[in-house]
Amino acid sequence: MYAAPAAPLTRRAVLRTAFTAAVFAGTAAALAPVLRARRPRQTLTPAPLTPGREETYRGRHIAVDRAGTVRIDGRALHVMRRSDGTYLSGINHFQSYATPLELARAAVDELGTTQLAFAAAHHGGQE
Repeated sequence: MYAAPAAPLTRRAVLRTAFTAAVFAGTAAALAPVLRARRPRQTLTPAPLTPGREETYRGRHIAVDRAGTVRIDGRALHVMRRSDGTYLSGINHFQSYATPLELARAAVDELGTTQLAFAAAHHGGQE
């Protein structure tokens, strides 16, 4: 009928509890930036550009034609379409973008004041 007396706290039990709490705290601290990065961020970007139109972004002229060709200040930006429908370029080929316009804006951000090089001949072309 009476409850059994609680076992006295041993050094082992205290250390085990402290170690477990430290592991949980360390895991939470390591995962916090990852979980925060997964949240959608609000960005203040201009409205999407439909193909066949032009815009000025950070002082640079961006043109996207209906075929998906992207030009920055009249110079062609090499754009590749991935199998998942996103786009990437040689300026930043480690990140994909949903539209050619987003890709062009990111290229302008990366280029800064530098101009794109003129397009080179492809594989021994006679240009």
